[in-house]
Amino acid sequence: MSGFRSLSRAMFLGFIRDRMTLFWAVLFPLMFLVLFGGIFTNQNASKIEVTQVGAVSVLDQMPSEARAGIEESMDITKVSEQDADAALDQVRSGDLDAVISQDGDTLVVRYSRADPVTAGRVIGMFQGLVDSANLAASGVTPQFSLSTHQVENESLKAIQYVTPSLLGWAVAMSATFGAAVNLVAWRKSGLLRRLRLAPIPTSSVVLARVGVSLMVALGQAAIFVGLGVGAFGLQLTGWWPLVVPLLLAGTLSFLAIGMLAGSVCKTEEGAVGLANFIVLPMAFLSGSFFPLDGAPGWLQAISKLLPLRHLNEGMLDVMVRGEGPAAIVLPIAILLAFTVVFAGISAKLFRWDAA
Repeated sequence: MSGFRSLSRAMFLGFIRDRMTLFWAVLFPLMFLVLFGGIFTNQNASKIEVTQVGAVSVLDQMPSEARAGIEESMDITKVSEQDADAALDQVRSGDLDAVISQDGDTLVVRYSRADPVTAGRVIGMFQGLVDSANLAASGVTPQFSLSTHQVENESLKAIQYVTPSLLGWAVAMSATFGAAVNLVAWRKSGLLRRLRLAPIPTSSVVLARVGVSLMVALGQAAIFVGLGVGAFGLQLTGWWPLVVPLLLAGTLSFLAIGMLAGSVCKTEEGAVGLANFIVLPMAFLSGSFFPLDGAPGWLQAISKLLPLRHLNEGMLDVMVRGEGPAAIVLPIAILLAFTVVFAGISAKLFRWDAA
């Protein structure tokens, strides 16, 4: 145990004294949290900016209650027909979402396809207005009605979703880079060979590396959650402590990946490059930077094969969605399976000496 404690202390001191390691493991991911948190704090869905040219009966004759509902999602400005060309120029330049006018019984909507999402909202909203006006003109009482409800609490902010995903990326970077780079550096300096010859069990070396990485992951979680709660209004559910076993399983998984990278690389530069090649694309494909809801099916399928996707989803379930222990069972099992597979491959390729 004395050898294990000494190794753990030496590895931990080496981590906190290495400024570049601290930057990439803590400060760099934290910069993204501050950036995204600042951008999305108190940000609501933007209204559609619409200019009405002349008289438009669909809007002008709308009951006051319906008009109030429309104005919650649309900001409508009336101009005369002489200003129509200027309004169209604003649509072309992106300063305005749509221009509407009426030609006889036809509602004319002019919009830009530069922003497909906004264009879809414009078309859908005005198609609904026309359908409602036609139904009212027919004098037929509608049989069905529509009631929409948001499944999440309306007070939820984007920071709720950003924090778990960026924390998962930070843990993946720290564990993968730390294991890969340290392993190569120790092999080149001859430290691995000296540790092998020292009266210290190999298991103590491995456990010390794992213990330090787990401590770093918990420290990252404390920093991310503390900053999210204190600075950006992050709201934690009652099951948020379940993040701890998820982080431990995720750290083990990415440690094994880092060990594999360190086993096949001969230089620190090569280890950094390979770790980047593994972690950065995985972060994009696992929803660390943006949601994958609109991604193609084949991309979703690839994403589900990556350990970071399961770590992110598990943390979202317990931190944001308020799901209980059952929500972390499958992600932890998948992460531990990745650990076993990559650790086994790493053990086959592991070298004590530089050759």
